Amino acid sequence: MTVFDPGLQPERTDLAWRRTALAVGVGSLVSMRLLPAVLGDAAWALCGVAGVLFSVWLWSMAQRRYREIDRRLHVQGDHAALPGAGPLLVLAVVVGAAGILALGVIAVGWSA
Repeated sequence: MTVFDPGLQPERTDLAWRRTALAVGVGSLVSMRLLPAVLGDAAWALCGVAGVLFSVWLWSMAQRRYREIDRRLHVQGDHAALPGAGPLLVLAVVVGAAGILALGVIAVGWSA
């Protein structure tokens, strides 16, 4: 008898990570287009490039994590030793840092 419902939770989690990576990628592409025009320096496009690279990393981590969870649940039947939330921590730190950077840019813009 299997404890987990095969085919539901791991796939939903993988789809959520894909949506997150896609949202980060699209936001980064938009920032590559808008930040240099608004802030006046082409170096701001590097933020968009970094975001696109980060979204590719997120997508690959989501795929790797899904494959590992699927292998552990279906092949090994090991429910206790699932992968941790490392990518979630990295995502939270990067988004938090981007928010602080954005607040800094706004504060400098208001004071100028």
